[in-house]
Amino acid sequence: MSDQDRKDDLDILDISEEDETSKEPSDETSEEKTKDEKTTEEDYDKDTEYEDVCFICRRPESKAGRMFKLPNHISVCSDCMHKTMDTVSQFDYQGLLNSTSNMNNDKKESKRFPNISFVNIADLQGDGGIPNRQKLKRKKHKENADAAFDVKNLPAPHRIKAQLDDYVVGQDYAKKVISVAVYNHYKRVATGTMDDIEIEKSNILLLGPTGCGKTYLVKTLAKLLDVPLAIADATSLTEAGYIGDDIESVISKLLAAADNDVDRAERGIVFIDEIDKIAKKKNTTSRDVSGESVQQGMLKLLEGADVEVPVGANSKNAMVPLTTINTRNILFICGGAFPDLEEIIKQRLSKQTSIGFNAQLKDSMDEEKDILKKVTVEDIKKFGMIPEFVGRLPIICPMDSLTKESYIKILKEPKNAILKQYQKLLALDEVKLNFEDSALEAIAEKAMERDTGARALRAIIEEFMLDIMYEIPKDDNIGEVTITGDYINGTGGPLIQIRTESVHPKAIEKEEETKAEPEQKAQEPQKPEPQNFYEV
Repeated sequence: MSDQDRKDDLDILDISEEDETSKEPSDETSEEKTKDEKTTEEDYDKDTEYEDVCFICRRPESKAGRMFKLPNHISVCSDCMHKTMDTVSQFDYQGLLNSTSNMNNDKKESKRFPNISFVNIADLQGDGGIPNRQKLKRKKHKENADAAFDVKNLPAPHRIKAQLDDYVVGQDYAKKVISVAVYNHYKRVATGTMDDIEIEKSNILLLGPTGCGKTYLVKTLAKLLDVPLAIADATSLTEAGYIGDDIESVISKLLAAADNDVDRAERGIVFIDEIDKIAKKKNTTSRDVSGESVQQGMLKLLEGADVEVPVGANSKNAMVPLTTINTRNILFICGGAFPDLEEIIKQRLSKQTSIGFNAQLKDSMDEEKDILKKVTVEDIKKFGMIPEFVGRLPIICPMDSLTKESYIKILKEPKNAILKQYQKLLALDEVKLNFEDSALEAIAEKAMERDTGARALRAIIEEFMLDIMYEIPKDDNIGEVTITGDYINGTGGPLIQIRTESVHPKAIEKEEETKAEPEQKAQEPQKPEPQNFYEV
């Protein structure tokens, strides 16, 4: 073999080695590309959890179709893009340029007409797109969509009531009624229309005095079931077209509570409080825009209808996207005190038993506590609720009025009882808080005098705990505080126990620190003292 052939062979080997080495980084780059593609896809999935909304017409992607992506997270639908391009194509740019050149030549004209410049969207600071609170979450495909509720995993009524017992004191009848109603409602939602028999929705009407636990019961129920809850005040609702909240704003609050997820919102719970305030006004000649008109507007809402609501706002007039929500599977719970309803019930009962020697007089029913349990649909109609509205609330649940014993139970029995909350507050300052039984009785009596329900308990305790919570952070020697009945009644003071230094946790920490210091010094190696070379 000649020398030239050997050189050629070596050159071929060098080329092959270079090819192999060049292939290796190409594989690495391909792997990096796939990783980058995966990360971009994951980021895209995160970003596309919400639907894109057109920056101009504010329609979501599900209604407007695919969007054109512009810089700074701005999306524009095809319709708005076509309209914009048509407008731009019809514009006379040559005339504009001629006018600007004439303006530059003439100083007087340039003062009258300003110069025109174009805005670069990419140079805008911040996020120019629509915020997520005004976007809808993407609907899952039927294959990936989770079932609304599994009938097998749905808690039975007795389990729902047992969980409510941990937080709500008393009201056994109301908890039983609500547990059965909620179980049947979500069983109906889970099964859907499997056959020709369609189960209608059963909404609930809660009757009870103020502070008896209507709102708290519904809040606890929604938390246990992990469903979105919207609480609305009926006093702010007005007929459409008048100043106030529209009836559809209730569903808009539910959509916001569901994090703009339409599927979750359509399985949620809506609690409308102060429903007795929209009763028909008596002896009025003007239009009742906040009474009977609101009841009539809520009829389709309670029964089940498609409602168009704004996303991220309470008013349709705002520049926000709109979406449609079906209220067929939304459970509506209405609550109210109905203050004059007891008198209506007494009048009806006294008329029924006002004949004969054994007739009951109206005054004899004043001492009866649970008169609301004898309520009928006719009594609610007489109060001012229209028949169509009452007919869409088939479950009428009266609640018990609170007694002295129930006030004491509310103070100490629930998992998040008021006394436990204040004991935890003082425990953060390493102080133990106790309440005598006489103090609990005195607090319950004061709450009954105020006649504002369980809301009065926190106000009373806060009033008497103010000085104690003010003094405890100042004095580290306070170790235990006992609230007595004399202190609540104003004839004495709380019992304060001073802790000794041996028990004081802060003193113990200081002693341990002082003991640890010499040990640490002994363990540390002693450094040689620096010599001063300037000393003679």
